[in-house]
Amino acid sequence: MRALAAIFLSLSIAAPLAAQVDEKNDPLTADQQDQIAEAGIDPVARVDLYVKFLNGHADTIESLIKRAKSPARSQRLAGELQQFGALMDELGDNLDVYSQRKADIRKSLKGLTESVLHWQSVLHDLPSEPGFELSLKSALSSAGDLSTQAKQLTTDQEAYFKAHPKEKGQDRYEPQ
Repeated sequence: MRALAAIFLSLSIAAPLAAQVDEKNDPLTADQQDQIAEAGIDPVARVDLYVKFLNGHADTIESLIKRAKSPARSQRLAGELQQFGALMDELGDNLDVYSQRKADIRKSLKGLTESVLHWQSVLHDLPSEPGFELSLKSALSSAGDLSTQAKQLTTDQEAYFKAHPKEKGQDRYEPQ
């Protein structure tokens, strides 16, 4: 009986800790998650929100570049870069879904492509330091992948909606 009580006690302590770890690693705040949820299935609104949130991370990274080098700065940059990369990857996953659905997101893709160029510039301006070198490489890789994906999706969407003008502005493809 004591063993069972000990197991139950261990699990009741470990479960909230595991939830805290997951929340801490999520690149979106609770408010941002709510905004994404409110956008619902509107792909243009969701892409625009992701771009807005990523711009916020880029601004934070830019402000940290100007600060004096310190272990705390390196640690903060490492965390910001990890979240920045994770959020770019999450946006890329969303773009995959919208591409498969044939959702017309051309309006958002133009702004996304311009923003990715800015994000890449911010990342390239960041001097590599041992405290966040891996996070920087990962974020640069995510930015490169997102740039390639956005350009390809723009090309694909232009061709698709030129061939299917009646489907312009749709949220998803629905066979008739």
